[in-house]
Amino acid sequence: MALEVNDNNFEEIVIKSDIPVMVDFWAEWCGPCRVIGPYIEEISKEFAGKAKVVKCDVDSCPGVAAKYGIRNIPTVLFFKNGAIADKQVGAVPKANFSSKLTALL
Repeated sequence: MALEVNDNNFEEIVIKSDIPVMVDFWAEWCGPCRVIGPYIEEISKEFAGKAKVVKCDVDSCPGVAAKYGIRNIPTVLFFKNGAIADKQVGAVPKANFSSKLTALL
């Protein structure tokens, strides 16, 4: 299951991670976010131990969302070694997310 991150633990879980991290910026009211939600959960299981998959609710984490300029959701950022390595905006097929994360392993 994808971890929930927030303004308080984002740096510890994402930035300081020694493995790649996929961060799904979403909101409860966002239709496209609900569409990709099951993909995010499946990817979190498929990449367990190789990469972290986390979710960040933009409504409850305004600091992180603002820091990374999240204006459209869903936005998925891919981090490696504490820096953004890739980005995907909008609802796309699961394979798009998986291939971007695989490229960082």
